[in-house]
Amino acid sequence: MGCKVIKVKPLSEEEALILFLNKVGPNIVQSPTIMPTLKLVVKECAGLPLTIVVVAGTMKGEDNPLIWKNALGELKERIGKVEGVEAEVIERLKFSFDHLKDKQAKYCFLYCIVYPEDFEIEMDELIECWIEEGFIDDMGTRQEMKDKGLTILKKLEDNCLLENITNVFGQPRVKMHDAVRDMALSITRMNPRYMIQAGLQLEELPEKEQWSPDIEKVSLMFNSISKISIDMLPTKCQLLTTLLLQNNPIKKISISFFTNMPCLSVLNLSFTKIKSLPNSISELKNLTTLLLCECYELRDLPCLSMLQELKKLDLCWTKIEEVPEGMDRLIKLRYIDLDVSTPKEILAGLLPKLVHLQHLSFDVENEKTSLKAEEMEPLKKLECFTGRFKDISQFNKFISSMQQSKKNLIKYCLQMGSYNVGCERDKTVAIGRVHHWEGELIMHPIEIQELHIIECDYLRSLVDDNSSFKNAIDLRVCRIWGCDGIECVVSLSSFASSSAHPFQSLEVLDLHDLPKLSALIMKDAGIGSETTSTLATSATFSHLKEIRIYKCSSMNTLLPHWLLPDLQNLEEIWVQECDEVVEILGAATSEVEEKGGDALIKFHLPKLRELKLRNLPNLKSICSKSGEMVCDSLRLIRVINCGELKRIPPFGPLVGTEQPYAYAPPSLTIESRKEWWESLEWDDHQNFKNVLHFNPFEV
Repeated sequence: MGCKVIKVKPLSEEEALILFLNKVGPNIVQSPTIMPTLKLVVKECAGLPLTIVVVAGTMKGEDNPLIWKNALGELKERIGKVEGVEAEVIERLKFSFDHLKDKQAKYCFLYCIVYPEDFEIEMDELIECWIEEGFIDDMGTRQEMKDKGLTILKKLEDNCLLENITNVFGQPRVKMHDAVRDMALSITRMNPRYMIQAGLQLEELPEKEQWSPDIEKVSLMFNSISKISIDMLPTKCQLLTTLLLQNNPIKKISISFFTNMPCLSVLNLSFTKIKSLPNSISELKNLTTLLLCECYELRDLPCLSMLQELKKLDLCWTKIEEVPEGMDRLIKLRYIDLDVSTPKEILAGLLPKLVHLQHLSFDVENEKTSLKAEEMEPLKKLECFTGRFKDISQFNKFISSMQQSKKNLIKYCLQMGSYNVGCERDKTVAIGRVHHWEGELIMHPIEIQELHIIECDYLRSLVDDNSSFKNAIDLRVCRIWGCDGIECVVSLSSFASSSAHPFQSLEVLDLHDLPKLSALIMKDAGIGSETTSTLATSATFSHLKEIRIYKCSSMNTLLPHWLLPDLQNLEEIWVQECDEVVEILGAATSEVEEKGGDALIKFHLPKLRELKLRNLPNLKSICSKSGEMVCDSLRLIRVINCGELKRIPPFGPLVGTEQPYAYAPPSLTIESRKEWWESLEWDDHQNFKNVLHFNPFEV
């Protein structure tokens, strides 16, 4: 594949110099001894923006004048050896590649050409590939290897050999410029030798003649190859280490396809339509990585016992029904993904033999693959884990084992019971349909970030004296759904025995279908007055951004005034189908009497942006009649089917003074049906209606 030259007008000398200086760094710009040589280097870039950027990235931060002179001489020598614009561009770009001091970085860069032209590469996936290829040295942990990969990636970006981009979904990716890719392709036609035909709509394998004996890596990903028959088999590929066939509609592979690939180390058949693998795969004694992710029709594998070097096995979302035969002999395995809904069971005694595992994933929806703590205990090197435990006892034993060995999983999704949820955060625990909770303390990892509790009817509150969750100080997301017995989220009795502030890091609280829930925080009779309650809860919910309440039919007031000092970061309130809710923000009678007369109680929520109220038949006020909302960030109040709500509360500014009913947050819009807006009562404050901005909203 030849270099593509797009005809563009070269930059002027002044424009080229400005672009170069912008990339090379301020310390170089300020060096009078380097500047004359630098200008000559820029001249060698021939006004081509890509060349200027890449060469400048290579020389960035270099303050030795001799190295600049050597670089100038090298550029001149390279360009003098070739003829033609295309060859000159390639040589200028090779200058940057050759100046990568780290040999690992060179291998990592060249690997990027295995993807199709203009492909947007997911960074974590790319680093995983580098690890699979052995470009990153084995280190103490997989996380350390990933960190090393990020360092190499940053170096390639700084040298402008890879572009850092954002895809249409706002996700970070890296990409190779076409000309840089052509430069890399020119290198891999010689040493190391690659055959790259990715994304070319091929319908069959390349001709036998193209499979030269010295090829090391082959990428045929993202094509339309549907079968690999015996007459298409390549001759001996003695040096082939990597074969990438993912994202092809391959249904069948010839029995002897892998026979002549003795050095094959990485095989990727992910996203293909294969139903089984040929027995010749068992001959790949040097295979370290076997990727079969999302091969939805794959039902069985040949015996794997001969693959003694295998370190990574990905069977995610296949139809494998049995754990592959011979897996217990693959003692070098570091990565297993068995996120598969079909396996009948995990063979007893299998996991304890795989003591080098760093990553282990099972399908948390498959009850048949529920794990026992004693099977997990030998896995001392485990860093990432997704799996389920059948009951509280096994779950607690696993957590206890983690804590005793001081093993901190970097990423986990732990599930107990029979209800299935997704994991949004790196450290998630989900407990579902556990009906024998009473009297048994559920343990959890101290650094838990996300918690789901679903249909656990014995639960009365999440945080009390009999709960370990009172120490979950890193929790960011909490969802409690369908727990018929829960009366509050936090019982203040828990503060008597804990110095920690539960939920001090919580950002999202989602309470769904809790018929007995009457308060977020329950003031225990033994605690005393509201004043002590306020002191006791300091820092609880202090980082909360979003509250969602749905079908909680025993709640009258959502947020009492004494709780608001803890809610200064609250941004969104969403309340729906709570039949008994009378007010959203409420003040106790004692607080009103203390103020006396017509004085208004201020409800400070400085960061509140959205208040959404729907299907609340008894809602009479957003804010106590004696209250004033101070929330200058408020942009939206949406009211749907709240027929008893007849008044909009007065607003006060965060800074300064305004008369009640003469001020509204500057960006506030009220959305509802026009009939509801027309039915509102303004008492003696008719002008208040003119201060507010209303937008008709039809459901």
